[in-house]
Amino acid sequence: MNMLNSFSGKRVLVTGHTGFKGAWLCSWLLDLGAEVVGIALDPITAPSHFSVANLSSKIKDLRIDIRDSRSLTKAFVDVQPDFVFHLAAQALVRRSYDDPIETWHTNVIGTLNVLEALRALNKKCAAIIITSDKCYDNVEWVWGYRETDAIGGPDPYSASKGAAELLIKSHIKSFFPKETSLVRVASARAGNVIGGGDWSVDRIVPDCVKAWSAGDNVELRNPNSTRPWQHVLEPLSGYLVQAISLYQNHELHGESFNFGPIAQQNHSVLDLVKEMAKYWDKVRWSDISDNGGAPYESGLLKLNCDKALHYLNWYAVMNFEETVKMTAEWYEAYYQRSSNMFELSRSQINQYTLIAKKEGIEWAA
Repeated sequence: MNMLNSFSGKRVLVTGHTGFKGAWLCSWLLDLGAEVVGIALDPITAPSHFSVANLSSKIKDLRIDIRDSRSLTKAFVDVQPDFVFHLAAQALVRRSYDDPIETWHTNVIGTLNVLEALRALNKKCAAIIITSDKCYDNVEWVWGYRETDAIGGPDPYSASKGAAELLIKSHIKSFFPKETSLVRVASARAGNVIGGGDWSVDRIVPDCVKAWSAGDNVELRNPNSTRPWQHVLEPLSGYLVQAISLYQNHELHGESFNFGPIAQQNHSVLDLVKEMAKYWDKVRWSDISDNGGAPYESGLLKLNCDKALHYLNWYAVMNFEETVKMTAEWYEAYYQRSSNMFELSRSQINQYTLIAKKEGIEWAA
């Protein structure tokens, strides 16, 4: 039996549900039979996965700013969730340079408010706080970062995610004792996800599909930058497995887990663009990497996911070509207006689950 069916009939609260990853997570939870409540601001892009999948009609949709501690705590108490996934964040590195105060306030104080809202619960609840792979102090070495490596980062976004990890650790130690706390908390770290439904600024796949669908040229800021690309469903499966395991086993309370692709799945931005181009007509791109004055963006950052394999029996199952193909097919369907996007997303979730099942992954069995 697929262990994720344990979500059936459970109340699940998702912050950041109007975002790219949040909308995918809500779609998956609905497919698993969960009662989903979302807390977020309005989508920051138009279109958005949340809007084109018409998720507002399928879940309880609450528009609350996580920086508003009073409203947030009231919502948690009213919902009485069995599971919480905290994804709400200011998630863009370049925007963090433009507005560092917003970034720190959202990513740190917002996370603090979520933790304080969890303290108001008097019931069993498993909460997964999602930060980022960029929480690590990236010295751009060639091996993957482990959960015990130093955290921090040079830009406001990365530093705020490192600070959030310190906050999570402190609050667990101070207010959620491992042996007796009804509320169990853990953090999850992932990054560089791609998939249908992302229209965020300064991200390569959205830049490509927006430009190519309009017959325009896409500009590549850092074509030779290498990233461990993974489909959005890969880390989401990790978050779901982590939540069920945390709910069942208090020994995972307070632990952090990395969720990333296999070690050798590193490809440059240009590799990704060329692979995407296989599924689009009349594509063009230009290299603007010599454009000086741009804010610093890190190069190579890989995650070591041995801990997730050992404790959760989780590992990524899609290769680079499968990842790009599934992503391109979603956008192709959207721009051709040929599909119900919610049903297409569900279909891709089921497709991904079948891939995992064929790999013998325990959660998909």
